[in-house]
Order: sequence, then C-alpha cells, then structure tokens
Amino acid sequence: MKISVILAHPYEKSFNHAIYETILDYSHAKGHEVFAHDLYDEKFNPLLKGNELVNGETSDPLVLKHRKEIQNVDGIIIIHPNWWGQPPAILKGWMDRVLRSGIAYAFKEGDDGSGVPEGLLNAKMAFVFNTSNTSEEREMNVFGDPLERIWKDCVFDFCGIKNVHRKMFRIVASSTLEERENWLKDVRSILKEHF
Repeated sequence: MKISVILAHPYEKSFNHAIYETILDYSHAKGHEVFAHDLYDEKFNPLLKGNELVNGETSDPLVLKHRKEIQNVDGIIIIHPNWWGQPPAILKGWMDRVLRSGIAYAFKEGDDGSGVPEGLLNAKMAFVFNTSNTSEEREMNVFGDPLERIWKDCVFDFCGIKNVHRKMFRIVASSTLEERENWLKDVRSILKEHF
C-alpha cells in the first residue's frame, strides 16, 4: 500500500512528532511504501503566489513532488495540532498549493468554479491525527469541532475521498508519560485496523 504521511508541527520533541515516528515505524514494518513529509523540516513554502492561484503552475520542485505523490497514493495520513480550530499555516499552505484543480479535483467543462467538483484523488482512505489542549466538552459546546468539518467535508470529500477518520488526543499539555504511551498504542491499533 502507498501511504502519504504529512506532519505539520514545528517542535521536533512534540507529541505530534511521536505520532509521526510511530506511523512511520509501523508502516515500514508492514511493508507499505511510505511518502513521509515533515513540512517544517522540509521547509515547505506555504505561500501561494498570484499567478499560481490563477493557473496552478509552479516551478517549486517540492510542491511538484507533493502533487505527484498525492495523486498516486492509496491512503493519506495527516498529523497536526489544533491551533485556533485550524491546522497550522504551513499545512493550510500545503493544501492551497498541493490540492489544486487538475490534481485533487476538477470542475466539469464550462463550469466557472461555482459548481460541485469531481474529486480526483485515488486514495481510498484518509486519517487525521490531531492534538489539542482544549477539553472535549469545551470543544464541542463552544467551538463545535471545526477540524472535523475542515478535513471531512471541506478537504477530503471535495477531493473524492469519502472514507475519512480523525482521532484527537487531548489534553497534551497536562498529559503524563503513561497517557502519551497509551495514546501511541492507540495510534498503532488504528493503523492496524485501517492500514
């Protein structure tokens, strides 16, 4: 199985990095072909230029590499913290530059972009791992879990992936070593079930 693994967290000792390393270890042990990307380590440029917005064209070799890979994987795994109810800016820039028309979705001929697109990604499944310092009760009652909406409806469904799952680990700031070790066991169990 070909799997794209995208990490968006700037601190290499974060729990997000521990999730990323756990996923890579598991996937390699199972013989999956893994395209692993730590966006901060790669220095992925999230800035979408005006002409790239208009026609999608870029000479950025890293963006072109990501575009090619994302079109040909069977599964996608995203790892990021919940910042302001959103992914970090670098991951939003990755979406803007990689998940482009003609790559991840397309509109019917003659559609000016106001219609419903056809998803083009071949991946059969996407999984998003998130971390948060907000309690589940406050998240649901005050914010309504915007990340669920972003990933499931606004990104992956738009790109043709209907089988989308998320797992939120919280509250990371006050978590114990034992809790984090158990969370990583959860990650391995999820991978075993879905990948």
